[in-house]
Amino acid sequence: MRLFIAINLDESIKEELLMIISRLKKLSRQGSYTFPENLHLTLLFLGEVQESEINRIKMAMDETKAAPFQLQFSGLVNFKRKEGDIYWIGVNNNKMLDDIHRQLFSNLNQAGFHLENRPFKPHLTIGRRVITRQEFDMADFSQRILPMKMETGKISLMKSERINGKLTYTEIYSKHY
Repeated sequence: MRLFIAINLDESIKEELLMIISRLKKLSRQGSYTFPENLHLTLLFLGEVQESEINRIKMAMDETKAAPFQLQFSGLVNFKRKEGDIYWIGVNNNKMLDDIHRQLFSNLNQAGFHLENRPFKPHLTIGRRVITRQEFDMADFSQRILPMKMETGKISLMKSERINGKLTYTEIYSKHY
């Protein structure tokens, strides 16, 4: 099964993101946009994992120490792709978030998982394969996104699967701080 560890977003943040997605859709010729129930902040992507390994992941999550903290999201950024860009909302620098990521990475490595060691770039993906209309002004669009804040005190182990052709994320374990 495909797994990742994430911070799930509260409903008020999802509502704000849905308004941003709606505006982006209107200014795009094509794109695949994130379903509201799938909006999240990925901490670590684990990839394909055997069911027998889940307890080791839970233990690594349980060993991660933190306290509730605030996240702030703002601005629109994109990764250029020839088949259409990936659009995402930025996550402001946050020492607690970086520390949780570092601890999870270390704990999972010690538990025998071999994860890709690349810089942590926290973001909220809102669209993939997006091709915008000619009148789209990235700087203007980004400036109109007001900063969003959210308190968090939980990380979640998520399963990614296609159910009846629809990408679905399901929480299978969580750790509260």
